[in-house]
Amino acid sequence: QVQLVESGGGLLHAGGSLRLSCAASGRTFSNYAIGWFRQAPGKEREFVAAISGNSGSTYYADSVKGRFTISRDNAKNTVYLQMNSLKPEDTAVYSCARSWIISTKIQEYADWGQGTQVTVSS
Repeated sequence: QVQLVESGGGLLHAGGSLRLSCAASGRTFSNYAIGWFRQAPGKEREFVAAISGNSGSTYYADSVKGRFTISRDNAKNTVYLQMNSLKPEDTAVYSCARSWIISTKIQEYADWGQGTQVTVSS
């Protein structure tokens, strides 16, 4: 089992930027894809972005395309989510999880982290 720990959340005004980190335990980090998901109060968890094990492929939700960038450093067992031009509707708990294949589907992912809160005020 892999343990994932998110960090980097916070409170900021609309238009600001944050970088989230997802740090993983284990020596096979580069073997699997990592996805970021978010869940706002009263809403279902939704896909945000994903990256393949070798960084060759990335997927983004339409709502964040052009504003968010996912990347990874396999030497540091860490995946990053750079979030720019943040909007109030980006407010949510952001969580990362791993999958053997890059996917936008929640059911493909396991070993979820505890999440980090991002709050964007207008």
